[in-house]
Amino acid sequence: MFYVNEHVKSLNRIFDQNERKGYLKLDLNENPVGFSQEFINEVLSKATPEFIAQYPETQEFQRKLAAFLGVEPEQLCLTNGSAEAIRHIIEAFSRPGGKVLGVKPSYAMYEIFSLMYGREFIPCPYDGIKVNVDHLLEMIDKDIDLLVVLNPNNPFGDVYSEEEMQRIIDKAQTNEVTVLIDEAYHYFYKKTFLHFALEYRNVFVTRTFTKMFGLGSGRLGFAVGQKEGIAMVQKLCTPHNVNAFGMLFAEAIMDKEGMLDEMIKKQADGKQYVVSELKNRGYQVIAGEGNFIFIKPKTDAAEVMKRMKNEQKILIKTYPDIAGLGTCLRVSTGERSAMEQFLDSLDLVDR
Repeated sequence: MFYVNEHVKSLNRIFDQNERKGYLKLDLNENPVGFSQEFINEVLSKATPEFIAQYPETQEFQRKLAAFLGVEPEQLCLTNGSAEAIRHIIEAFSRPGGKVLGVKPSYAMYEIFSLMYGREFIPCPYDGIKVNVDHLLEMIDKDIDLLVVLNPNNPFGDVYSEEEMQRIIDKAQTNEVTVLIDEAYHYFYKKTFLHFALEYRNVFVTRTFTKMFGLGSGRLGFAVGQKEGIAMVQKLCTPHNVNAFGMLFAEAIMDKEGMLDEMIKKQADGKQYVVSELKNRGYQVIAGEGNFIFIKPKTDAAEVMKRMKNEQKILIKTYPDIAGLGTCLRVSTGERSAMEQFLDSLDLVDR
């Protein structure tokens, strides 16, 4: 009989990201507007035939990103989106049959990667729409290999304070538990725990260029940690694993004075605008940190989602049992032009 890995065979995967061309995409926490065509043309003018034909060269970009972050290049591992970094940290720092602890609901790939490698994923449930840090601390013991926390968390946008994260790391260090802090939504919430990854052995921070940077197609992310741990993650990466175009655009953003600050401001202004306008229209809104909000619709949420897609060419999601509000719309936020388009369409279909 041909061998099939039972861990992979038993995985339940849902692939729903196809056929999205031509829609305003407010369903997957992407940047819905992206760069100006002028900026795109400027960056792509550097893409010579040689650049396209050859494997990506990473050393110069890694040095520049390390300086941007205030770390040493050896404390940084470039990955194909932050998902690859998360996958390799789970693979390297938890044992077959071991336990990975994480808050649930959250980014689904924490659990999927754990199951893929034959680990047991231990979920810590929410207390309403907040993480109960005391409960999470109680679950950290010597039976756990790895703890994964996302800050701000997806889907609710709740965050950890400095004191809470210090307590978590102290308990993890005492019990020899590796900690992965996912900062995918960092630039929507300026507080960072990067310093913990530089201070403590077996603490890692991952980030992506998909969200604020608007480089979802560029598939670029990274992990930061102490040199010995990062070397372990690097060993699991394939050669030439990051996208040359992603690095080209990311470098251009870092080089262009004030560009990232302007992008952050546009995103923050757009979110503030849509939340204010929704409340003025009588909607109940839950807006934590991150580029996403929950909206209690006036009519049926599933029908609103369907009509927004079919009639308005806008993709959103629904989410059940939100803080006593029942099923809500879950909408990615972006700069004001996208939010105005969303509001105009919502006015038409939710009445």
